[in-house]
Amino acid sequence: MVSKAEAKDTKKITVAHEEIETPWTLMKKRFKKNKIAMSGLYIFILLLLFVILGPIISPYDANTMDYASTNIGPTMSHFLGTDELGRDYLTRIMLGGRVSLMVGLFAVIISVIFGSLIGGIAGYYGGKMDNLMMRITEIVSSFPFLPLAISIQAVLGTRVPADYKMYITMMVIGLLSWPGLARMIRGQVLSLRELEFMHAAKALGLSDSRIVVRHLLPNTLAYIIVYSTLGMAGAIMSESALSFLGLGVTPPTPTWGNMITYAKDLFVLKSRPWLWIPPGLCILLAVMSINLIGDGLRDAFDPKS
Repeated sequence: MVSKAEAKDTKKITVAHEEIETPWTLMKKRFKKNKIAMSGLYIFILLLLFVILGPIISPYDANTMDYASTNIGPTMSHFLGTDELGRDYLTRIMLGGRVSLMVGLFAVIISVIFGSLIGGIAGYYGGKMDNLMMRITEIVSSFPFLPLAISIQAVLGTRVPADYKMYITMMVIGLLSWPGLARMIRGQVLSLRELEFMHAAKALGLSDSRIVVRHLLPNTLAYIIVYSTLGMAGAIMSESALSFLGLGVTPPTPTWGNMITYAKDLFVLKSRPWLWIPPGLCILLAVMSINLIGDGLRDAFDPKS
């Protein structure tokens, strides 16, 4: 038999145990309370299902041409009509979403890798290394992003096959957008390296690379996650702008960016809105939802911001 005193002590221990919450648990709770951020998350999940499952479910192939059904409007068999080559436009929009989101994702991964390493090394070593890294960062950030990206794509576009332009676009966007993250990580590392756990790591004789990769950068993970979500939205917009100008991903590979080039034709702009409104709407929903998620994550990680 358990006495009343023991039962009370057990209850107190259980309550105290339940009250202990990790920072990640608190972050999840704060994020879930943000209705606007949750709405953005739901919209983004629906977009992912649309672009991932859509081409699999669709009865049409995105590249199959039907010259007997060119430039038809929305019908029961083709919900968004067909293009000038008779290809089902809804299927191409879904496949184009895959490419646009993939370009944005990998561009952000490249940016995060460069920004984290350069910012971490600069903040950890300080002195001449910090000065060198930050001068390189300032040089890269001093160039206006879009004109520089257009110039690089224009130079490389004549030498790279069309099939590889998607990868070149990822690299260009990623390699030009890391300076902001590098500055942020540097500031965090400068404050973290003075804490007690860093003195303990040095006392244990850990190598510099291990300290930076295994101890410093993981403590900046919250900032990296927020940057990644907001940076992905910017990367999608950059890809759309480059592809719209014909300097990004080029046909026959569809993306939301190169599909809205139909709006350049005044006749299409007025008479065939199904060719440019749906991909533009997809870009709007994707960028808006990702920005809402990023704002929600920023508020969840730092409630005082």
